[in-house]
Amino acid sequence: MTQTAIPYLFMRGGTSRGPYFNRADLPEDLDDLARVLVGVVGSGHPLNIDGIGGGSAVTTKVAMLSKSDDDWADIDYFFAQVSVEDGLVDFKPTCGNILSGVGAAAIEMGLHPAQTGETEIKIRAVNTGARIVTRVQTDGSAPIYDGDYAVDGVPGTAAPVSLDFMQVAGSSTGSFLPTGNIIDTIDGVTVTCMDVAMPMVIARATDFGLSGHETREELDANRTFFDRMETIRIQAGALMGMGDVTKSVTPKFGLVAPAIQGGTLAVRYFMPWTTHPTVAVTGSQCLASCALTPGSVADGLVTPPAKGPLTVTLEHPMGLLDVIIDYTITDGAFTHISAGLMRTCRKIAKGEVFVPKSIWDNVK
Repeated sequence: MTQTAIPYLFMRGGTSRGPYFNRADLPEDLDDLARVLVGVVGSGHPLNIDGIGGGSAVTTKVAMLSKSDDDWADIDYFFAQVSVEDGLVDFKPTCGNILSGVGAAAIEMGLHPAQTGETEIKIRAVNTGARIVTRVQTDGSAPIYDGDYAVDGVPGTAAPVSLDFMQVAGSSTGSFLPTGNIIDTIDGVTVTCMDVAMPMVIARATDFGLSGHETREELDANRTFFDRMETIRIQAGALMGMGDVTKSVTPKFGLVAPAIQGGTLAVRYFMPWTTHPTVAVTGSQCLASCALTPGSVADGLVTPPAKGPLTVTLEHPMGLLDVIIDYTITDGAFTHISAGLMRTCRKIAKGEVFVPKSIWDNVK
């Protein structure tokens, strides 16, 4: 056989898309795994023409599932972000949009039974250790994908998928404020470095001469901004205890600005070398928490009550996203408890993806 076939599901999760694998069907060694995933996606070409990637960071994501050996969790979700053009794979972050499809994929793969009406699944995000409870609409044997819930950035409607994120403050770095400060100044720009579901560097759009309401295309064309942002992001990564992040997609970068569409605040989220078409599920929790934290760069954009839960509506380039944050504020100190969102997912294809012999033959 000249190529190796690997079973997979091809799914949209939230506003992202990619292959979902059973972890047992892939190499254990991470270097071998990275080479296989680069081949699967077709990284190394702007269109991913020799793989199943879509030429965008939101379509070169990979989910790998297994039954969990954790006493709390049902399913382990291991995530990989494959670069579009550079042949790189980052196993550090997780992805909340792809997470939206994990419950349905686990049922499809036979890793978890379906109930009648709704199936609750406890998921451990292996990359960060985050714990999530998802609820998927099911008919007793399989996921239900049709429904009337709309997600901005996705055409049409589908069945709702609820995500409740537990204990995600400091999930990547070990600290809600990884630098120890609410505010840091890097290259003359005031930032808040925060870790809630996703480690992020957050700044005011106006500090970059931006309104914070620019389109994705306008931002991606502004390479002067990206060059300045990347310099700050790399320095922030070191301050956050993340080491050299030059080739890592984390920490992510975000901008905040006053709302203009009836939301709580406007945000722009970066992946980090391109602008996200909407906003990441993980990043949305960090941005919403930043908005509620006294003294942060988002201070003044919202006046929160002393305790939650509170719905924070984020304005992104393609619409709105509601994030429900449960929290307390005591003597000016913000404590994150949990976050909840609603997304959708859909099974697009099921079958086998083929990896060239030249790649698989070198797997240990």
